[in-house]
Amino acid sequence: MNKSELAKSVKSSLDQYFKDLDGEPPHALYEMVLACVEKPLLEYTMQYVNGNQSKAAEVLGLNRNTLRKKLQIYKID
Repeated sequence: MNKSELAKSVKSSLDQYFKDLDGEPPHALYEMVLACVEKPLLEYTMQYVNGNQSKAAEVLGLNRNTLRKKLQIYKID
């Protein structure tokens, strides 16, 4: 899946989310979307690098301390 296809998929999911609200106001949309994407991204990356946090931080483009905090937040070992 390329970036354009991924963007279309995200937009489609958001369209459905707003339809499902059925007139109710959205709340904390940014946090919800990040949580849905960030945890599986971190899990997959940690598996890809066999648990090496330094490599994972490099792959993700994050500072290693930032990665550690995110792993703690999502309770990823």
